[in-house]
Amino acid sequence: MDLKIDITKTGISKEEIAKYSGDIENAMEKLWSEKEEMTGWVKLPMQIDQEELEKILNTAIAIQEQCEEMIVIGIGGSYLGTRAAIHALVGFDEVYGTGIPSSLYPAVKFAGNTMSAVYLKKLLEDIRTKEVSLCVISKSGTTIEPSIAFAVLKEALINKYGKEKAANRIYAITDAAKGVLREEVECEGYESFVVPDDIGGRYSVLSPVGLLPMAVAGIDIKTMLAGAEAMATSPSWDFDAADYAAVRYALLQSGKDIEIFEYYEPQLEFFAEWIKQLFGESEGKDGKGLYPDSLRFSSDLHSMGQFLQEGHQIFFETVLNIEKPSKDIIIPESAGELLAGKSINQVNKAAMEGVMSAHEEAGIPMVKIDIPELDAFYFGQMIYFFETTCAITSYLMGVNPFNQPGVEQYKREMKKRLTEL
Repeated sequence: MDLKIDITKTGISKEEIAKYSGDIENAMEKLWSEKEEMTGWVKLPMQIDQEELEKILNTAIAIQEQCEEMIVIGIGGSYLGTRAAIHALVGFDEVYGTGIPSSLYPAVKFAGNTMSAVYLKKLLEDIRTKEVSLCVISKSGTTIEPSIAFAVLKEALINKYGKEKAANRIYAITDAAKGVLREEVECEGYESFVVPDDIGGRYSVLSPVGLLPMAVAGIDIKTMLAGAEAMATSPSWDFDAADYAAVRYALLQSGKDIEIFEYYEPQLEFFAEWIKQLFGESEGKDGKGLYPDSLRFSSDLHSMGQFLQEGHQIFFETVLNIEKPSKDIIIPESAGELLAGKSINQVNKAAMEGVMSAHEEAGIPMVKIDIPELDAFYFGQMIYFFETTCAITSYLMGVNPFNQPGVEQYKREMKKRLTEL
């Protein structure tokens, strides 16, 4: 395990953490027992089907040769982990926040995660002017946002290429045997992959759900799986790694109801969004759970810094720190004596250390997670670490980490309103 977890600034003693050691051990045993529903992700990095992995890689090559842009259609767990990886490891722009095209790999853009006609119109223009493929991800095929996007974009693809050629540009990741999308796959002959029955959406990043679009974008998915395996088999789970779960629970018990994930590199923006879904949907039930939020520093310090420093302290902070950013710039003389000659990374680190020092003085509990650098291997570690931490803390809270009954309720109510229109 290469991530470093610093919990010394949380105010939670080793003795208090030790109180939860038995419960954490029980939680780990449940996760690895293969008896709990929806825990297929736990052993996935070690047991992934190599034949399927090769099929994913070969399909990715075919897509790369076929198009300039792939549009991934999905919502929640069907896209957030993928978007986090591409945003962090491939590149991003401020308009779409997605993978940028290179000479080797298509751009990857995302649809079906909003009901914005404005955004879909932009993607329709892409289909008109570029070579485009679609990757639709949905277990049921009936979720409203992806259903709308797929219908609109598929029609545009058919109008451009004709039905048969369009079908060769559509890739589906869905249930193995049932659902509207599976029926369409069998009828139209789309290339398809399976969403595993025993893995929920928010835990599915390292399944075909995430692996195919990541591979299309040029990410080394074998290395990412190796990073996840290194995390899964690390002896550190017996020490500091699992302690983060205990600290989160202890802080909740002490009245800290909000966990704010803070990052100083914009590449982590969608990783933080994925964390928010992972923790929020896993823990937030039965009147329990920590509310997850995220802030991008230093920009958000100029809007939220005052509240953090002197506001109502119902929160604690978890700082995601990339120890070695991939690029740096030396600041020119014209910036003035204080800054000239220093690197931007040095200034960014000074900002982080200054903020942490000020917040520690204000009595705010803080966790710091050091990530050596952003590459596929460490990203795999990050995914697996947070999935496991989330599951353990959920068990400590006494909730099921893998269901989402509240989500199903609002979907039913939304469909009622649509029926009335």
